[in-house]
Amino acid sequence: MTARQVTEQTVDSAPLWAPTEDSLADEELAAGFAAGDESCLVAAYHRWGALVYTLGQRSLGDAREAEDVTQTVFLAAWRGRNGFDQARGTLSAWLVGITRRKIADALAARTRRAELVAAAGARMAAGNVDGGPRPDAVLDRVLIGRELARLPAAQRRVLTLAFYDDLTQPQIADLTGWPLGTVKSHARRGLHRLGRCLQGQGVGDHGK
Repeated sequence: MTARQVTEQTVDSAPLWAPTEDSLADEELAAGFAAGDESCLVAAYHRWGALVYTLGQRSLGDAREAEDVTQTVFLAAWRGRNGFDQARGTLSAWLVGITRRKIADALAARTRRAELVAAAGARMAAGNVDGGPRPDAVLDRVLIGRELARLPAAQRRVLTLAFYDDLTQPQIADLTGWPLGTVKSHARRGLHRLGRCLQGQGVGDHGK
């Protein structure tokens, strides 16, 4: 079983409030964790998972994101357990340090999502012809392209013409033959759905 499978199985199957019957002292648990003992990973999650979750919840204000951070923290800790040194501090303090970094990552990802959607909305403004930055300078093309492919055809066409062909809404209306109001409606709905997709994807978190 891989480290990711071990960690995800632990986090997915063990609720944060689950009691633990182990009698290991913190030092013994930390030593076993550092040595790669999977039972110590389970015990560490039971002992400090609620702390990690609470820190995430307080900082992010979102239960789902806090759960994601909790899983990410223990996955990162398990993968990087060789970097833990009991002589330099406790396992709980080490986990808190990882938690703070992952919370910062989550907040940065949230900002990135907002910037992507804001940039897309600004680009769709009818008056923004040549003065603003090109979309490939402000948008992650790989991510945006993937999410655009999931939109309804009309919304996808309008946003694609705006993002990649650098067309304004009046130009899109002329090209497609659709009324300008229809183009604006497709753009508005498409941007709304795109924003939700980006939020669901957690931009900036992947691989952490």
